[in-house]
Amino acid sequence: MHIVLLCGGAGKRLWPLSNDIRSKLFLRLLPAPDGQQESMLSRVVRQLTIAGLDSSALLLAHRSQVNLAFRHTEGRLPVLGEPAKRGTFTAAALAAAHFHARGVGLDEIVCIAPADMFAGEDFFHSVSALSSLLLDSGADLAMLGTRPTHPSDQYGYIVPDQGGIRKGNISYASVARFTEKPDRLGAQQLISQGALWNCGIYAFKLRYMLACMERSDLPLNDKALCAMYDCLPVRSFDEEIAERAERAVVLPYEGEWRDIGSWQALSEQLGNRVIGRGQISGPAHGTHIVNELPYPLHVIGVEDIIAAASPDGILIAAKSHAHAIKEKLGTLPLRPMHGETAWGSYRVLDEFDHRSLNDILAIRLTVLPDHRLNGHCHGSGLKVWTIVSGRGEVMLNGERFTAASGSVFRIPVDMYHTIRADLDKPLELIEVRLGESLVTAFYKSES
Repeated sequence: MHIVLLCGGAGKRLWPLSNDIRSKLFLRLLPAPDGQQESMLSRVVRQLTIAGLDSSALLLAHRSQVNLAFRHTEGRLPVLGEPAKRGTFTAAALAAAHFHARGVGLDEIVCIAPADMFAGEDFFHSVSALSSLLLDSGADLAMLGTRPTHPSDQYGYIVPDQGGIRKGNISYASVARFTEKPDRLGAQQLISQGALWNCGIYAFKLRYMLACMERSDLPLNDKALCAMYDCLPVRSFDEEIAERAERAVVLPYEGEWRDIGSWQALSEQLGNRVIGRGQISGPAHGTHIVNELPYPLHVIGVEDIIAAASPDGILIAAKSHAHAIKEKLGTLPLRPMHGETAWGSYRVLDEFDHRSLNDILAIRLTVLPDHRLNGHCHGSGLKVWTIVSGRGEVMLNGERFTAASGSVFRIPVDMYHTIRADLDKPLELIEVRLGESLVTAFYKSES
């Protein structure tokens, strides 16, 4: 079985820590078995490995996040870049076209799964059972559903037929219908009918997905599909495939599963009430601080709030209302002030109008050991690099210079430049950009 982890999604529900580049998948906040902190993506890949499914797994991420996904999995899994965000159906179609172009057999089973989930350590053992379930049942689609713990209006529901089926040690049911995010009263009624939360886990034969793509007038060639990607509508797998499947079966999962896409849900999984600099005092039951700034946050005598801070902004909200931040941000063109890249990370320190034709942008860059910035030239303005710590090598128009703490390099227009860190430790530098075009170019690039 080929596992495809879908790594799409924007970064507004967990703002200000998440943004368009660093979505919730890449936030290293969850307690890991080794006592450190891991991201949602790292956790899912670790669980895949334990279940023995990592050797056939593929990550599918927006092309701006490919290098980031590669870093969070330590390069253990291949990453397929999606040209644009066009929904789970289109993402699944791209994965299917990718497999088809590489000679994967038509009867091979493909399973798509969201990477942004929090599940028990045995979850992917149930996922692996979908392969035999699909074959034994003769269904077009096999999926995983979990037992609801409360009548939630945030999840979709799978309503199974009343008569269950048992095959060996596996008990499953045919799917009667789907209901997408009902109100709480409707959710309670669905639960009384034995409905399951839809985990978004779907297994199918490659042949079936290719037939669905032809029905939707999508090419089966991955290059042809990518060429038309920007013009495609946003479509969900639920609507295009699951709800149209003539025969679908569902396997109940009895363990822990939840979507931690809100501050209220995420804070329940944090190992500490304070992450970063800060302190909680007084009667402050249920309050959490997550602070990425170098300045301390103090919360005194306020209960059940989230105080989150990063270079992108500060959020102080009751946990029960923190989800409203997504609507508050709306469609504002937010500029990520920090992010991770293929070569390291960056943080915007300041951006201000110099009361002239030029703006000034100051950025702190961290280059990982034995990594380098993408070499390029800029067409206007000026850059100045000041090395803060570490050692490495700077290249300016083919000339090489040693970079060490205190070194300063002036980079004028049309000068090719790059910098590489030595093998032993990261290299940190402050980059000051002068010129409007340089500021604009920084925010438009993938850095």
